Amino acid sequence: MCGILAVLGCSDDSQAKRVRVLELSRRLKHRGPDWSGLYQHGDCYLAHQRLAIIDPASGDQPLYNEDETIVVTVNGEIYNHEQLRESLTGHKFKTGSDCDVIAHLYEEHGENFIDMLDGMFSFVLLDTRDNTYIAARDAIGITSLYIGWGLDGSVWISSELKGLNDDCEHFEVFPPGHLYSSKTGGFRRWYNPPWFSEAIPSTPYDPLVLRRAFEDAVIKRLMTDVPFGVLLSGGLDSSLVASITARHLSGTKAAKQWGAQLHSFCVGLEGSPDLKAAREVADYLGTVHHEFTFTVQDGIDAIEDVIYHIETYDVTTIRASTPMFLMSRKIKSLGVKMVISGEGSDEIFGGYLYFHKAPNKEELHRETCRKIKALHQYDCLRANKSTSAWGLEARVPFLDKEFINVAMSIDPEAKMINMDEKRIEKWILRRAFDDEDHPYLPKHILYRQKEQFSDGVGYSWIDGLKAHAELHVTDKMMLNAAHIFPFNTPVTKEAYYYRMIFERFFPQNSAKLTVPGGASIACSTEKAIEWDASWAKNLDPSGRAALGVHNDAYKQQKVASIAAAGNLATSLIDDVPRTMDIQAPGRNPVLIDASTRCASFWWVSSWASQLSSGCDNLKKNCKGKERMAKHHPDLIMCRKQPGIAIGRLCEKWSLCYMWRCRHF
Repeated sequence: MCGILAVLGCSDDSQAKRVRVLELSRRLKHRGPDWSGLYQHGDCYLAHQRLAIIDPASGDQPLYNEDETIVVTVNGEIYNHEQLRESLTGHKFKTGSDCDVIAHLYEEHGENFIDMLDGMFSFVLLDTRDNTYIAARDAIGITSLYIGWGLDGSVWISSELKGLNDDCEHFEVFPPGHLYSSKTGGFRRWYNPPWFSEAIPSTPYDPLVLRRAFEDAVIKRLMTDVPFGVLLSGGLDSSLVASITARHLSGTKAAKQWGAQLHSFCVGLEGSPDLKAAREVADYLGTVHHEFTFTVQDGIDAIEDVIYHIETYDVTTIRASTPMFLMSRKIKSLGVKMVISGEGSDEIFGGYLYFHKAPNKEELHRETCRKIKALHQYDCLRANKSTSAWGLEARVPFLDKEFINVAMSIDPEAKMINMDEKRIEKWILRRAFDDEDHPYLPKHILYRQKEQFSDGVGYSWIDGLKAHAELHVTDKMMLNAAHIFPFNTPVTKEAYYYRMIFERFFPQNSAKLTVPGGASIACSTEKAIEWDASWAKNLDPSGRAALGVHNDAYKQQKVASIAAAGNLATSLIDDVPRTMDIQAPGRNPVLIDASTRCASFWWVSSWASQLSSGCDNLKKNCKGKERMAKHHPDLIMCRKQPGIAIGRLCEKWSLCYMWRCRHF
């Protein structure tokens, strides 16, 4: 991805203004470390920070038409640029850049050429013949873009908030699928697909049509002049991307330049579900697999950098962006500049676990439409900015325009989840690639349950974030949250913590308005919460919040007390919300208030360890909740997330051995 910044009609053509534009453009240099360019025409400035993917030698920007009267600064990739070049007879191109066609298309078609572009893009075009300009963003909002207005009458366009937030009186997200024209002074939607009206489609499901459409979407994204790979989590979406890429890489220009063996990349905590599944898929496909691990502390240490780069305080986005941010840095260090990823499938096919509760096909279809329309605020923003922070480009074939048209025209009855018929989430996509003769993936991977990225990297990642927030946000601070943050008021300490960091970087009122709000369950829209009355009491964007759906869903359990020795008063159970007491031999019970911080549990751990070397041995021999659960079934479970153990009842020494709980 590149970084673009345009300052248009600022009534200042001084050297000082040029220096200021250069200074602001440098804030985007992480997006495009390969080259910088600046064009000035009177009081209009077009700046560019380039990440060279196509034609690295001659494709520097801004780009021009033949007589340089039309100037363009672009962030993105135009996958059908070769076909467009052929249609532009009589035009001479100065570079081999895929974006070089934009100025020439404008010459031929005026403002009405945007829908001809097949790709992901944000651009600003200046026509110096009459000092008019247009700006446009791709259909779904895969590339990030913002627009702002200055008190001097200027219009600002930037790939990221940090390029304009300090110099604009007001700024906002540039809407996807829209064109802004100086001739009208406003926006016009150029992307108007049939599904956008949310009318219920009726095309019968044809697995081969769906398969061909997605294979085409992946193949066109193999266009590159630099080393590339695939992001592989081991889930359905990324595994299909990797499988198709591996099948079709041989014989492409990229394979001739960089070799026919595909590279794959995965990130997770040690022992996480994604690492194991990705390793299996990589072995099956024969990729050169790169596995990166991080610790919870590594992620926590990166949170401020992540929020600065991602430019949001949305909890789900930050949770998922942090592992991707860390992985992108590792990938770039290997010399890779482009990756293909699996974002968008869950929105199109109703893949999130809360879709199990969709009451009918009409509601399911409308929810998928709402989710696709909001992608630019969530997964697209994450994928774009997490990678661009390190000069890495992410391509997303599920968000191909033609593929979306095919997938969203299918009768949504085929997308309905029906466990009685063994139709799990995204069944129609799984079925399309279930080829017995030439299998794309092992069956158990093809039918692996949906795992949100922030969960799949390791369940303790989210738990660790919540614990960290507990240490930095007090109950008293939460009481005043509505007064401090009246817009999108944080309702959890984790959300409050992220909000504090965000507003330190972006204090303007316009900045907070760029971030979406509203309640969510397992990444649902607020509207979908109405599907299940119990969800209103369990609002959490993690997939594990989908009670009764996720294999490791939060469950309401009670842990029986082992009081055979008569010394243990109670164990922690769900309907004892406030206190528990622990009694050691010859000692008075220790009363622990359930609202205390984790530090109290560290104290109990230390206290219990001193009482008996036996419990100390338990600590040494049973590291991690998985091993502890395997060897010691008599566990004390967390009240808020009983699937997580916080202690063990030790009958031999008649005491309770505790360790850190992240849910109080």
